[in-house]
Amino acid sequence: MTLRERLHAEMTDAMRAHDALRRDVLRMAQAAVYSVEKKEHRELSDDEVVGVLTREVKTRRESVEAFRAGGREDLAAKEEAEIAILSEFLPEQLSDDEIRALVEEAIAQTGASSARDLGRVMGVLSPRTRGRADGKRVSGMVAQELAARDLAAHDAAGGA
Repeated sequence: MTLRERLHAEMTDAMRAHDALRRDVLRMAQAAVYSVEKKEHRELSDDEVVGVLTREVKTRRESVEAFRAGGREDLAAKEEAEIAILSEFLPEQLSDDEIRALVEEAIAQTGASSARDLGRVMGVLSPRTRGRADGKRVSGMVAQELAARDLAAHDAAGGA
């Protein structure tokens, strides 16, 4: 069963169970997938559907931050419930240790040595973490590691 078919089946189950929130979230997810398929003039692969769902989760995470900043905890909670539903269809998220290991590997692979190399490292890392880790979290870890290496190189060179 493809991910697209699974979304449809789960939405049908939610309709039968009278679970309005789940039904609406899955319906929206299907619409987002359909919209991309319409634009691309082809059916999306499971990986591409994961990409669409990941974007939907990212949008909701940004909304949660905005709602919390505006003191709208009720709306933030609703967005978090939607994130939980969508997350069921995404691959298992990577732990911080797993991300750190991938960051180390990507830095070694690209020969990155300073913060200026962030884009190169992210270019290698993004396909490996897509759908399995928040891009902002990954780039933050890369920036932190490159800054530490930059500082270590600066100290080793005798800079003050």
